Amino acid sequence: MAKRSGTLETTLLAIELLRRIPRSGKISAPELQRQLAEAGFERDLRSIQRTLKQLCGHFDIECDDTSKPHGYRWLSNAKGLAIANLSAQESMLLMMAQEHLRNLLPPKLMKSMEGYFRQAQRNLALGDAGILEKQWPQKVRVIPTSQPLLPPKISPATFETVSEALYANKWLKLDYQGANGKHTQANIMPLGLAQRGGVIYLACRYEGYDNERSIALHRIVSAEMMTLGFERPKGFDLRKYDEDGRFSHGNGLKVKLSFRTDADNAYYLGETPLSEDQVIKLRKDGDMEVTATVVDSVLLEWWIKGFGERVWGVKKVTIG
Repeated sequence: MAKRSGTLETTLLAIELLRRIPRSGKISAPELQRQLAEAGFERDLRSIQRTLKQLCGHFDIECDDTSKPHGYRWLSNAKGLAIANLSAQESMLLMMAQEHLRNLLPPKLMKSMEGYFRQAQRNLALGDAGILEKQWPQKVRVIPTSQPLLPPKISPATFETVSEALYANKWLKLDYQGANGKHTQANIMPLGLAQRGGVIYLACRYEGYDNERSIALHRIVSAEMMTLGFERPKGFDLRKYDEDGRFSHGNGLKVKLSFRTDADNAYYLGETPLSEDQVIKLRKDGDMEVTATVVDSVLLEWWIKGFGERVWGVKKVTIG
């Protein structure tokens, strides 16, 4: 027997659909069906379309029927769903997460959280409610370790396409412009995103190759997500890729680094060591000698050169 609209199943479906209908842009019934399936809600397309029609009649939801499939969104002045029981502490955490994770989470996921972010903003804006939590973001700051630079411009469409392909394990077709101005067209397997300073890098594997490389997102001229999926390489680990210095133009080669410096620099390095095995000793001539096992990379070279004449006698011995 067919389920009635008042059953628990229909109510749950309506709630899940309301949560996923955006305020900006539009979403189609097939896309909603895909999102529900990924969340573990298997529903046929006709049921979703029928429920959407009912929701349009009871909520401030617009159906754009000028093209197929139809697109759905909340009206600009709609209140949407109220999100109850967000405490002041939860609101504070959500606002900080929005600020620091916006470039590290899939855009669609960020969009799906918009209702929570808005509710968190409203909670912290209400009079004296949560006044200590409201003040907290003004009491903490992440300070860059080098000269701050403005981030390069990244096309929002490109970022969304790359993030979606990374999330769904789908191949990407790219037009990439290198630092030398040369354009390259290639199919790549997106494997991970990393942010260093204001630059976002994509770890990937080019079609026909079995090694990974990283490319800067702002140099992608155009990106198209292909329908073909892929299985992530079993040997790839983003954490190890980073620890090997691959985002710093290194190749994972470890070296025993040694150099001499003055007492002030040695004190600084004693507080924030280069590695777990770092050793600092006073030489007979009064110089401080530092030795540590590190990954050799361009970033390491920049770091050493940044000290100028306060670091000298630099030596590197390859390990292994």
